[in-house]
Amino acid sequence: MPDLSSFGHDAWWLMLAKAIGIFVFLVLTVLIGILAERKIMARMQYRIGPNRVGWHGALQSLADGVKLALKEGLTPLGVDKVLYLLAPIISVVPAIMAFAVIPMGPEVSVFGHRTPLQLTDLPVGVLYVLALASIGVYGIVLAGWSSGSTYPLLGGLRSTAQVISYEIAMGLSFAAVFLLSRTMSTSEIVGGQVHHWYILLVLPSFIIYAISMVGETNRAPFDLPEAEGELVGGFHTEYSSLKFAMFMLAEYVNMATVSALATTLFLGGWQAPWPISIWDGANSGWWPLLWFVAKMWTFLFVFFWLRTTLPRLRYDQFMSLGWKVLIPFALGWVMVVAVIREASRDSSEWTSSLILAGAGLVVAALLIVAIAKVVGGGRPAPPTAPPTPGAPFDPMAGGFPVPPLPGQVLPDLPDRQLPPAKEAPVV
Repeated sequence: MPDLSSFGHDAWWLMLAKAIGIFVFLVLTVLIGILAERKIMARMQYRIGPNRVGWHGALQSLADGVKLALKEGLTPLGVDKVLYLLAPIISVVPAIMAFAVIPMGPEVSVFGHRTPLQLTDLPVGVLYVLALASIGVYGIVLAGWSSGSTYPLLGGLRSTAQVISYEIAMGLSFAAVFLLSRTMSTSEIVGGQVHHWYILLVLPSFIIYAISMVGETNRAPFDLPEAEGELVGGFHTEYSSLKFAMFMLAEYVNMATVSALATTLFLGGWQAPWPISIWDGANSGWWPLLWFVAKMWTFLFVFFWLRTTLPRLRYDQFMSLGWKVLIPFALGWVMVVAVIREASRDSSEWTSSLILAGAGLVVAALLIVAIAKVVGGGRPAPPTAPPTPGAPFDPMAGGFPVPPLPGQVLPDLPDRQLPPAKEAPVV
């Protein structure tokens, strides 16, 4: 069992201070993240970006929040008012609660009290985060259902399909880390990466998780539940004012949560990277909080980079990637890790790690090839018989007008005759 003796002994005021600190940290991350995303996208697209409110536009996110708060909250006719108002709350509350078990640093001294930079921990801390991520999707589904509109409903159904597809692969990517660390506690997983980060040993799990977390947060190129070209705005089309702001808050908090979880599971958590780790004081005091935030923001930058760079996937590509590539590879990789760990039980830890890292490189290469094949391949054209030259062609045979193919001839249609205009009565 993991050692959780450091938790549960804090004074009530210290627990309250840590809870408020996590909330403030997430809100500031959202405000800075929105501004950083707009600035980064502008730089990548040779634009200026926000530069009016505050120094170089530094207060633009705050101004947008105030604007949303002061806008009139409209409730369309025909909505289920209870679920309509409850959906944004269901989305944002689990997103914030999931950060409670994320270790942000070691034990520090706060006014003479020794406490870890983590609100709490559980023997199944990682499963706790996964469960809250699953609950958060109910807010999106209920938002689409309660709006009483077609496009929000389709967006909610798409989000449900995404969660079902990508949480399976995400959970299987966690299993390889559990086999290495022999625990599901987030603080113990970080403690098990003192000598080497798990990304070096289970690279396929990291790749699968990195793709799954983008699909889990409905971010580009997997933002199909809110595809403006197909669904107007998706599940939040009928929302405005603070209710719309809560959905945006939940999206960016979820991005921070999955980035922090990736840091915890694969990048050593709050431990300093090499060569900074050579310094004796790098992993003590408040310095680890800096390393943790830097790693988390590295993942957030990748989120912004993907949105700027990649076009949105087709829905068939998106589902094929999850069911035909990520889930089979994740399941097979877990079996490979289990076999290697069992076969090298009598070997040294160094030998076992080398074998596992080599197998990970081979599987990761095959995984990347499979991903490129699914995402880069076009939709296969349905087999059709070649048109008979000179054969008459009915453009309305399918119920809507289509142009003729090469070799097809439009039939001679009589010209449309306009009805004779009526003469105005003489007054």
